[in-house]
Amino acid sequence: MPAVFAFLRRAAALGLVAFLVACVAPGREKKAAAPAGGGLQVVTTFLPITLFTRAVAGDCASVTALIPPGSGPHDVQARPGDLVALRSARVLVKNGLGMEDFLDSLVASAGNPRLAVIDSSAGVATLAAPGPDGAQDGHHHHDHGSVNPHIWLDPLRAVQQVEVIRDGLVTADPSCAPTYRRNAAAYIVQLRQLNAALAEQLSPYRGKTFVAFHDVAPYFAERYGLKAEFLVDVPELNPSPADLRRVAARVRVSQLKALLSEPQQGQRSFNSLARDLGVTISEFDPLETGSEAASRDPDTYVAVMRRNVADLIRAFGG
Repeated sequence: MPAVFAFLRRAAALGLVAFLVACVAPGREKKAAAPAGGGLQVVTTFLPITLFTRAVAGDCASVTALIPPGSGPHDVQARPGDLVALRSARVLVKNGLGMEDFLDSLVASAGNPRLAVIDSSAGVATLAAPGPDGAQDGHHHHDHGSVNPHIWLDPLRAVQQVEVIRDGLVTADPSCAPTYRRNAAAYIVQLRQLNAALAEQLSPYRGKTFVAFHDVAPYFAERYGLKAEFLVDVPELNPSPADLRRVAARVRVSQLKALLSEPQQGQRSFNSLARDLGVTISEFDPLETGSEAASRDPDTYVAVMRRNVADLIRAFGG
């Protein structure tokens, strides 16, 4: 049934896009909200991509997030302003790897031949997503495809994403190339320092397993020598009895003190599982969504990742 609901949700989204194209005629675009400000007009998809792009762009570009605050890439609802923003933009920056499966039809509907698309996952080493008959019994197949798309939760892969964004903006706007390169270099220093700090904090816990609500953490876990388990593949899904049994067995073996929920979830099934296992609920924020204020400050990424690690260490009993 989750697969049926996912199909219907995508079909409805495509229908809405078609309706929006009919409603937003090229000659009437100025009546809807377009990216504001001067300089290069850039549209991003969701929170980490917006943070990375703003860190690089500085004052040289106007950056507009396609997904509004409080929403994530799993629950996108197309709006008339999305087509206007894409028709007005010169650059679109995305995570890639199937994370934004709503995007291709929206870009095609916008019909902007000048739009340059920067796929920030280009050249980044990926990890496979578990298949329907993978190593973990009872889980659902990942909607994003054959690879896990959550590369931004590894700070060093995030460095690569920032480099790809920098190069794309330089190509689109050579007049601001020195600023893009300077801003990217400064942000990359922050990301490398973050990685070094997290590695030091997590070194006593190498080899330990933690459980997150959905399948967000394999890149993070690989970077710091941890093992990541999850309850469901994508946050819209409800856990099956087999999912609950699998996670319960993992928690008992690993002697975890807490399960890691997400700020936007608060799933009753996860809370009841924690009660049944005699553990607490902590948080691991996958940065898939956030407030308007958070999306405007590139330091949000560093702050959230530090908080994630502090909560994870508490989950390990540290």
